[in-house]
Amino acid sequence: MIDAMSDADLVRLARAGDAAGLGVLLHRHEARMLATAYALLGYGPEAQDAVQEAFVVALSRLATLRDPETVGPWLRGIVRRVCLASRRVRSPILVADVGVDVAAAAADPAELLERQALRDWVWHALEQLTPNLRLVSLLRYFTEANAYTQIAQLCGVPVGTVRSRLSEARKKLAEQLRATAAVAHPDAAARTLRSHREAEESLAAMRAGSVAATLAETWSPSAEVALPDGTLEHGYGRLARIITANHEDGVRYRLTNVVASSDVSVWETEFLNPPDKPLHCAPAGVWLHFLDAGRTQRFRLLHVPQP
Repeated sequence: MIDAMSDADLVRLARAGDAAGLGVLLHRHEARMLATAYALLGYGPEAQDAVQEAFVVALSRLATLRDPETVGPWLRGIVRRVCLASRRVRSPILVADVGVDVAAAAADPAELLERQALRDWVWHALEQLTPNLRLVSLLRYFTEANAYTQIAQLCGVPVGTVRSRLSEARKKLAEQLRATAAVAHPDAAARTLRSHREAEESLAAMRAGSVAATLAETWSPSAEVALPDGTLEHGYGRLARIITANHEDGVRYRLTNVVASSDVSVWETEFLNPPDKPLHCAPAGVWLHFLDAGRTQRFRLLHVPQP
């Protein structure tokens, strides 16, 4: 009976957490999605990877689809954006907002609750992946540091390893989504909002000149720190000195995004250089924290160049 349902009914079923409805919906449109990818990327594994990525993005954004009747063109539009993004060095692959959409809540509370339920399902499934698979997925789908080369730098592995981990992560994620469709899902927004608040408070303390004291509160004294120049430090002393020197030179950090799982927190920031030193720092940075009991045990800082 589910195979005979309309696209709109399948969308509603999938939004309610029914993995079978989602599977039928994606299978029904897979051929046209592949045709779109082939037209943009040619025949080969890249086009197939683009469709797989489009499936993940579509799942994350399904609650934002306003007209379930248009799910076909909507899915193909996601494929086009993923294909075009794969041809650029730095281009965000947008997924569902992990925060609270105040405007949406005011307009339609039911829609907001539906969106939050789907988001929590996705994040719960992500948490079931191994740490390596979860990390590449978080960077690929939830941050702007999503180019394979950037993910490789942050993870400290070759680009080929990133590709293979992402391919495995997509398969495992699909399995976990099916397995967790009917269980209760923790509130992912609460963790992200808490991490966002901690990031804002840390950056504010750094701006006030309390860099070392701020790091001492939330970091292990012997944390492994990988810096953009390729050096590896044990302890945050040099990082604290660099941040302090940048502050004294007039550089400011503006938080643009925070993504958090149970053992990883990612901060994305803009570096606001002083007018007299416009090239002092790269335009943006990614601060990758590996956590244990809430404290940073390993850290990698990636400078993101002007796109």
